[in-house]
Amino acid sequence: MAALFGARVRRLRTAAGLTQAELGQKTHVVSTRITQIERASGAKPTLALARSLDAVLGADNLLVDLWPYVYREAFPDWSRAFMAHAERAVFIGQYAAHVVPGLLQTEEYAREVLSVGLTLSSDAQLEERVAARMGRQERLHTADRPALWAVLDEAVLRRPIGGPAVMRGQLERLLEAAATPNVTVQVLPFEQGAHDAMGGSLTMLTLLDGSDVAYTEGAHYGQLVEEPTEVRQFVLTYDRLRAAALPPLMSLDMIRSVMEDNRGAKVPSRSERRRVAQEQLQQSGRGRLRGGGGRIPRRRARP
Repeated sequence: MAALFGARVRRLRTAAGLTQAELGQKTHVVSTRITQIERASGAKPTLALARSLDAVLGADNLLVDLWPYVYREAFPDWSRAFMAHAERAVFIGQYAAHVVPGLLQTEEYAREVLSVGLTLSSDAQLEERVAARMGRQERLHTADRPALWAVLDEAVLRRPIGGPAVMRGQLERLLEAAATPNVTVQVLPFEQGAHDAMGGSLTMLTLLDGSDVAYTEGAHYGQLVEEPTEVRQFVLTYDRLRAAALPPLMSLDMIRSVMEDNRGAKVPSRSERRRVAQEQLQQSGRGRLRGGGGRIPRRRARP
Protein backbone atom coordinates (compact mmCIF):
# COMPACT_ATOMS: atom_id res chain seq x y z
CA MET A 1 0.00 0.00 0.00
CA ALA A 2 2.91 2.38 0.69
CA ALA A 3 4.26 1.61 -2.78
CA LEU A 4 0.83 2.22 -4.31
CA PHE A 5 0.56 5.53 -2.45
CA GLY A 6 4.00 6.56 -3.69
CA ALA A 7 3.19 5.58 -7.26
CA ARG A 8 0.04 7.68 -7.20
CA VAL A 9 1.97 10.69 -5.84
CA ARG A 10 4.59 10.31 -8.57
CA ARG A 11 1.96 10.03 -11.31
CA LEU A 12 0.02 13.04 -10.05
CA ARG A 13 3.20 15.09 -9.61
CA THR A 14 4.35 14.31 -13.16
CA ALA A 15 0.92 15.15 -14.56
CA ALA A 16 1.06 18.50 -12.73
CA GLY A 17 4.49 19.24 -14.21
CA LEU A 18 6.15 19.55 -10.79
CA THR A 19 9.59 18.42 -9.71
CA GLN A 20 10.06 16.73 -6.34
CA ALA A 21 11.64 19.92 -5.01
CA GLU A 22 8.71 22.03 -6.21
CA LEU A 23 6.17 19.66 -4.67
CA GLY A 24 8.17 19.72 -1.45
CA GLN A 25 8.04 23.50 -1.36
CA LYS A 26 4.29 23.55 -1.90
CA THR A 27 3.70 20.98 0.87
CA HIS A 28 6.36 22.43 3.22
CA VAL A 29 8.68 19.39 3.28
CA VAL A 30 12.16 18.82 1.88
CA SER A 31 12.48 17.22 -1.56
CA THR A 32 14.04 14.08 -0.06
CA ARG A 33 10.79 13.51 1.82
CA ILE A 34 8.92 13.42 -1.49
CA THR A 35 11.54 11.00 -2.83
CA GLN A 36 11.01 8.70 0.19
CA ILE A 37 7.24 8.74 -0.30
CA GLU A 38 7.42 7.98 -4.01
CA ARG A 39 9.90 5.13 -3.41
CA ALA A 40 8.04 3.84 -0.32
CA SER A 41 11.22 4.18 1.71
CA GLY A 42 11.74 5.85 5.09
CA ALA A 43 8.88 6.95 7.32
CA LYS A 44 5.37 6.83 5.91
CA PRO A 45 3.54 10.13 5.32
CA THR A 46 1.53 11.66 8.13
CA LEU A 47 -2.17 12.33 7.66
CA ALA A 48 -1.43 16.08 7.49
CA LEU A 49 1.08 15.52 4.68
CA ALA A 50 -1.31 13.21 2.83
CA ARG A 51 -3.94 15.96 2.95
CA SER A 52 -1.47 18.56 1.77
CA LEU A 53 -0.32 16.38 -1.12
CA ASP A 54 -3.92 15.66 -2.04
CA ALA A 55 -4.79 19.35 -2.13
CA VAL A 56 -1.70 20.48 -4.06
CA LEU A 57 -1.98 17.67 -6.62
CA GLY A 58 -5.75 17.93 -6.99
CA ALA A 59 -6.21 14.25 -6.14
CA ASP A 60 -9.87 14.60 -5.10
CA ASN A 61 -9.24 12.83 -1.75
CA LEU A 62 -7.57 9.81 -3.39
CA LEU A 63 -4.42 10.12 -1.28
CA VAL A 64 -6.39 10.82 1.89
CA ASP A 65 -8.52 7.71 1.26
CA LEU A 66 -5.39 5.59 0.70
CA TRP A 67 -3.64 6.83 3.83
CA PRO A 68 -5.32 4.54 6.42
CA TYR A 69 -4.40 1.48 4.36
CA VAL A 70 -0.78 2.62 4.17
CA TYR A 71 -0.59 2.87 7.94
CA ARG A 72 -2.40 -0.36 8.58
CA GLU A 73 0.77 -2.13 7.43
CA ALA A 74 2.55 -0.69 10.47
CA PHE A 75 0.47 -2.90 12.79
CA PRO A 76 0.49 -6.67 13.40
CA ASP A 77 -1.72 -8.83 11.16
CA TRP A 78 -4.11 -9.67 13.99
CA SER A 79 -5.03 -6.00 14.54
CA ARG A 80 -5.65 -5.03 10.90
CA ALA A 81 -8.94 -6.90 10.48
CA PHE A 82 -10.24 -5.27 13.65
CA MET A 83 -9.30 -1.79 12.42
CA ALA A 84 -11.06 -2.42 9.11
CA HIS A 85 -14.27 -3.33 10.96
CA ALA A 86 -13.92 -0.40 13.39
CA GLU A 87 -13.77 2.05 10.49
CA ARG A 88 -17.28 0.93 9.48
CA ALA A 89 -18.82 0.51 12.94
CA VAL A 90 -21.78 2.62 14.06
CA PHE A 91 -21.28 1.66 17.71
CA ILE A 92 -18.01 0.91 19.50
CA GLY A 93 -18.22 -0.49 23.00
CA GLN A 94 -14.92 -1.00 24.82
CA TYR A 95 -13.76 -2.43 28.10
CA ALA A 96 -10.18 -1.32 28.79
CA ALA A 97 -8.36 -3.35 31.41
CA HIS A 98 -4.95 -1.68 31.42
CA VAL A 99 -4.71 1.50 29.32
CA VAL A 100 -7.01 4.17 27.91
CA PRO A 101 -8.58 3.03 24.59
CA GLY A 102 -6.73 4.26 21.52
CA LEU A 103 -9.63 6.42 20.33
CA LEU A 104 -9.39 8.48 23.54
CA GLN A 105 -5.62 8.69 23.97
CA THR A 106 -3.58 11.89 23.81
CA GLU A 107 -0.57 11.82 21.51
CA GLU A 108 1.85 11.84 24.46
CA TYR A 109 0.07 8.98 26.20
CA ALA A 110 -0.18 7.01 22.95
CA ARG A 111 3.55 7.34 22.34
CA GLU A 112 4.32 5.97 25.80
CA VAL A 113 1.93 3.04 25.36
CA LEU A 114 3.08 2.19 21.84
CA SER A 115 6.77 2.44 22.72
CA VAL A 116 6.63 -0.90 24.56
CA GLY A 117 5.79 -4.27 23.08
CA LEU A 118 7.33 -7.17 21.19
CA THR A 119 5.91 -6.10 17.82
CA LEU A 120 7.75 -2.76 17.74
CA SER A 121 10.87 -2.83 15.55
CA SER A 122 12.09 0.78 15.21
CA ASP A 123 11.58 4.40 16.17
CA ALA A 124 10.19 5.08 12.69
CA GLN A 125 7.56 2.38 13.20
CA LEU A 126 6.66 3.92 16.56
CA GLU A 127 6.00 7.28 14.92
CA GLU A 128 3.96 5.56 12.21
CA ARG A 129 1.77 3.89 14.81
CA VAL A 130 1.31 7.10 16.80
CA ALA A 131 0.32 9.01 13.66
CA ALA A 132 -2.06 6.25 12.63
CA ARG A 133 -3.72 6.18 16.04
CA MET A 134 -4.18 9.95 16.06
CA GLY A 135 -5.58 9.78 12.53
CA ARG A 136 -8.20 7.20 13.45
CA GLN A 137 -9.51 9.48 16.19
CA GLU A 138 -10.71 11.95 13.58
CA ARG A 139 -13.67 9.71 12.81
CA LEU A 140 -15.15 10.68 16.18
CA HIS A 141 -15.65 14.19 14.79
CA THR A 142 -17.13 13.36 11.38
CA ALA A 143 -20.78 13.47 10.33
CA ASP A 144 -21.02 9.66 10.43
CA ARG A 145 -19.18 9.34 13.73
CA PRO A 146 -19.91 6.20 15.76
CA ALA A 147 -21.25 6.15 19.30
CA LEU A 148 -18.36 5.26 21.63
CA TRP A 149 -18.99 3.70 25.04
CA ALA A 150 -15.83 3.12 27.08
CA VAL A 151 -15.73 1.19 30.35
CA LEU A 152 -12.38 1.78 32.04
CA ASP A 153 -11.04 -0.46 34.76
CA GLU A 154 -9.94 1.62 37.74
CA ALA A 155 -6.39 0.40 37.03
CA VAL A 156 -6.44 2.48 33.83
CA LEU A 157 -6.74 5.65 35.92
CA ARG A 158 -4.24 4.60 38.58
CA ARG A 159 -1.36 3.38 36.36
CA PRO A 160 1.08 6.33 35.95
CA ILE A 161 2.03 6.06 32.28
CA GLY A 162 4.48 8.69 31.05
CA GLY A 163 4.67 10.60 34.33
CA PRO A 164 2.32 13.05 36.09
CA ALA A 165 2.07 15.59 33.25
CA VAL A 166 1.20 12.96 30.64
CA MET A 167 -1.36 11.33 32.92
CA ARG A 168 -2.99 14.64 33.83
CA GLY A 169 -3.33 15.52 30.17
CA GLN A 170 -4.80 12.11 29.46
CA LEU A 171 -7.36 12.33 32.24
CA GLU A 172 -8.34 15.81 31.05
CA ARG A 173 -8.82 14.34 27.59
CA LEU A 174 -11.22 11.73 29.02
CA LEU A 175 -13.30 14.43 30.66
CA GLU A 176 -13.41 16.47 27.45
CA ALA A 177 -14.42 13.45 25.37
CA ALA A 178 -17.16 12.47 27.82
CA ALA A 179 -18.71 15.91 27.38
CA THR A 180 -19.42 15.23 23.69
CA PRO A 181 -22.79 13.71 22.73
CA ASN A 182 -21.42 10.53 21.12
CA VAL A 183 -19.02 9.45 23.89
CA THR A 184 -19.84 7.83 27.23
CA VAL A 185 -17.19 6.97 29.82
CA GLN A 186 -17.67 4.71 32.85
CA VAL A 187 -15.23 3.44 35.46
CA LEU A 188 -15.30 -0.11 36.81
CA PRO A 189 -14.01 0.17 40.41
CA PHE A 190 -11.70 -2.35 42.03
CA GLU A 191 -14.37 -3.26 44.57
CA GLN A 192 -16.38 -5.06 41.88
CA GLY A 193 -13.86 -7.89 42.08
CA ALA A 194 -13.63 -10.66 39.50
CA HIS A 195 -15.47 -10.55 36.17
CA ASP A 196 -15.59 -12.38 32.84
CA ALA A 197 -13.22 -10.02 30.97
CA MET A 198 -10.31 -10.06 33.41
CA GLY A 199 -7.98 -11.74 30.91
CA GLY A 200 -7.67 -8.64 28.70
CA SER A 201 -9.51 -5.88 26.93
CA LEU A 202 -12.75 -6.33 24.99
CA THR A 203 -14.28 -4.34 22.14
CA MET A 204 -17.78 -4.78 20.72
CA LEU A 205 -18.56 -3.38 17.28
CA THR A 206 -22.02 -2.93 15.80
CA LEU A 207 -21.85 -2.59 12.02
CA LEU A 208 -24.16 -0.69 9.69
CA ASP A 209 -26.20 -3.83 8.91
CA GLY A 210 -26.89 -4.35 12.64
CA SER A 211 -24.52 -7.30 13.05
CA ASP A 212 -22.06 -7.45 15.94
CA VAL A 213 -18.45 -8.57 16.11
CA ALA A 214 -16.17 -8.87 19.14
CA TYR A 215 -12.46 -8.27 19.51
CA THR A 216 -10.37 -9.45 22.45
CA GLU A 217 -6.84 -8.24 22.96
CA GLY A 218 -3.88 -8.87 25.22
CA ALA A 219 -0.38 -7.40 25.29
CA HIS A 220 0.87 -9.25 22.21
CA TYR A 221 -2.17 -10.83 20.62
CA GLY A 222 -5.67 -10.08 19.43
CA GLN A 223 -8.61 -12.09 18.14
CA LEU A 224 -11.56 -10.98 16.02
CA VAL A 225 -14.68 -13.03 16.80
CA GLU A 226 -17.47 -13.12 14.21
CA GLU A 227 -19.22 -16.43 14.91
CA PRO A 228 -22.74 -15.41 16.15
CA THR A 229 -22.90 -17.81 19.12
CA GLU A 230 -19.55 -16.62 20.48
CA VAL A 231 -20.36 -12.98 19.80
CA ARG A 232 -23.57 -13.26 21.86
CA GLN A 233 -21.52 -14.40 24.86
CA PHE A 234 -19.24 -11.37 24.53
CA VAL A 235 -22.26 -9.07 24.19
CA LEU A 236 -23.54 -10.41 27.52
CA THR A 237 -20.12 -9.97 29.13
CA TYR A 238 -19.89 -6.37 27.95
CA ASP A 239 -23.42 -5.53 29.09
CA ARG A 240 -22.61 -6.92 32.53
CA LEU A 241 -19.49 -4.75 32.70
CA ARG A 242 -21.54 -1.63 31.91
CA ALA A 243 -24.05 -2.56 34.58
CA ALA A 244 -21.34 -3.14 37.21
CA ALA A 245 -19.45 0.10 36.45
CA LEU A 246 -20.10 3.43 38.15
CA PRO A 247 -22.80 5.59 36.49
CA PRO A 248 -21.30 8.12 34.05
CA LEU A 249 -21.57 11.15 36.37
CA MET A 250 -19.90 9.32 39.24
CA SER A 251 -17.28 7.97 36.85
CA LEU A 252 -16.34 11.50 35.79
CA ASP A 253 -16.13 12.55 39.43
CA MET A 254 -13.73 9.71 40.10
CA ILE A 255 -11.58 10.69 37.10
CA ARG A 256 -11.42 14.26 38.44
CA SER A 257 -10.40 12.99 41.87
CA VAL A 258 -7.57 10.92 40.42
CA MET A 259 -6.51 13.82 38.21
CA GLU A 260 -6.22 16.02 41.28
CA ASP A 261 -3.98 13.34 42.77
CA ASN A 262 -6.56 12.49 45.40
CA ARG A 263 -5.39 8.95 46.08
CA GLY A 264 -8.17 8.51 48.59
CA ALA A 265 -10.89 8.98 45.99
CA LYS A 266 -13.94 7.46 47.58
CA VAL A 267 -15.79 4.81 45.61
CA PRO A 268 -19.54 5.25 46.22
CA SER A 269 -21.46 2.43 47.85
CA ARG A 270 -23.68 0.19 45.77
CA SER A 271 -26.84 1.73 47.21
CA GLU A 272 -25.53 5.22 46.33
CA ARG A 273 -24.71 4.08 42.78
CA ARG A 274 -28.19 2.63 42.36
CA ARG A 275 -29.76 5.88 43.56
CA VAL A 276 -27.73 8.02 41.16
CA ALA A 277 -28.36 5.62 38.28
CA GLN A 278 -32.12 5.80 38.89
CA GLU A 279 -31.98 9.61 38.96
CA GLN A 280 -30.07 9.66 35.68
CA LEU A 281 -32.56 7.39 34.00
CA GLN A 282 -35.45 9.52 35.21
CA GLN A 283 -33.77 12.68 33.94
CA SER A 284 -32.75 11.14 30.63
CA GLY A 285 -36.29 11.11 29.26
CA ARG A 286 -35.66 8.39 26.73
CA GLY A 287 -32.46 6.76 27.84
CA ARG A 288 -29.87 9.52 27.15
CA LEU A 289 -27.38 9.90 29.98
CA ARG A 290 -26.19 13.39 30.83
CA GLY A 291 -22.53 14.14 31.35
CA GLY A 292 -21.49 11.08 29.39
CA GLY A 293 -23.32 11.43 26.09
CA GLY A 294 -24.57 8.52 24.05
CA ARG A 295 -27.63 6.40 24.02
CA ILE A 296 -27.45 2.72 24.83
CA PRO A 297 -27.95 1.18 21.40
CA ARG A 298 -30.91 -1.12 21.00
CA ARG A 299 -29.79 -4.57 20.11
CA ARG A 300 -31.68 -6.76 17.75
CA ALA A 301 -33.72 -9.58 19.22
CA ARG A 302 -31.59 -12.69 19.53
CA PRO A 303 -32.75 -16.24 19.30
